[in-house]
Amino acid sequence: MSSLVIKMATDLVVAQTHAQQLTPDEARELLFSTHATLLALQSQEAVGTSASPGQPSAAVARPDWRSSILRHAITCMECGATFKQLSARHLRTHDLDPRSYRDKYGIPRTQALSARAITAHRRQLAHRIRPWELAHTDRGAASDTAETSSQTPAAQSRKRASSS
Repeated sequence: MSSLVIKMATDLVVAQTHAQQLTPDEARELLFSTHATLLALQSQEAVGTSASPGQPSAAVARPDWRSSILRHAITCMECGATFKQLSARHLRTHDLDPRSYRDKYGIPRTQALSARAITAHRRQLAHRIRPWELAHTDRGAASDTAETSSQTPAAQSRKRASSS
């Protein structure tokens, strides 16, 4: 592997350590994951050089999106950063929107781009608030208001008198 890649990886680990104030255990885990990534890149590089230049290499396997969504974090498959939720704002930095991100990585459109705990919390809130029932009662009240406002004052008074 080229010394440039090793130098870049070292700089990345050092910058992460300084920026996030990592504990020794977290720093060791970061080093192990960086080492594993470098070994994977080296093996891909070796496979890529063994193929003849005239033949197309095997199709690059799409990374499994399921492994990017964890209990308390979701990993952006473009840059590797972790978040509680992948926002449209972050995806714009990669010239993507949520729909194109899902299409690119084969994520179903019904899958939330947020950590599993966040999704579960939102689901609980929705079941407690029941916005679908509020929308139904709001529409009913709005139609009653629209119906009475379209009637003439004489028709409104007759309606009130007949209901008494």
